[in-house]
Amino acid sequence: MKQMSKSSSPERNRPPPPALAKAMLALQMQQLGEAEQLASQVLKSDRSNTLAAEILGRALLAQNRLDEAIVHLAKFARRTDEPSIETLLAGMLATVGRRDEALDHLRRAVARRPHYIPAFVELALQLRKSGQFDEAMTVTESGLTFEPQSVDLQLALGYVLADCNERIRAQAVFAKVHAAEPTHHDALLALAAAVIWDGDYGRAADLYRRALAIKPLDDTRIRLGKCLLELRQREEAEALFRTATHGLSKLAAHAVIAMVSVSHGRIFLQPSATLDFLRVRNN
Repeated sequence: MKQMSKSSSPERNRPPPPALAKAMLALQMQQLGEAEQLASQVLKSDRSNTLAAEILGRALLAQNRLDEAIVHLAKFARRTDEPSIETLLAGMLATVGRRDEALDHLRRAVARRPHYIPAFVELALQLRKSGQFDEAMTVTESGLTFEPQSVDLQLALGYVLADCNERIRAQAVFAKVHAAEPTHHDALLALAAAVIWDGDYGRAADLYRRALAIKPLDDTRIRLGKCLLELRQREEAEALFRTATHGLSKLAAHAVIAMVSVSHGRIFLQPSATLDFLRVRNN
């Protein structure tokens, strides 16, 4: 789950009341029912409380209640001008395939004053996903004029450049961000993917290891495993695939694709052999 983002709402500039502070903590601790209940209570007495609305939306999303989250945030967005809510709502709308609506919300959000940088980042992302690379570039560059030191915007610029096949420029952007923020998780992942373009699997593996030390994500384990296969470090790579898939998870397909797609990978003649391989030493 993404962290709570900064907002221009007045309540963000002062300590939250006890109920909201508890709701924020509950959300961070993945106590989602409690976060939902506390945020709902605040909204009953203060229907315009943006922070409470965001906490409730995130709590619903984390419980896989996406439709409820969309209804809640859409209702709140209709009676406020808060860009953080429109940005969060837009991401959810895009997830369910309502990208045109998402883009409408995001274009409104980037027009708000003061500027809300996460809206620029999300708009660039959704434009990239819809193949509108020129507008994505314009949005990113516009955001950078307002906040040139924004790591998220600089990464967004690198991603757009990569989409436009300007790999040298993209790699330079990612390297610059990593140099300025050596422990930034997303910068590590972006630069790792970029150096693979040059076939530098050793450096990519090192960057993925650093990213794993910050956030031990299964997807990153698979990326690292793929690099290690290219480096012919098969035993460690396959152990990573097994750890990442936990035997049979939604990432199993990604692990199999990684193993069979690299030059020094592994070929499975039967689906059952693949599943048996991933289960080994996982139980």
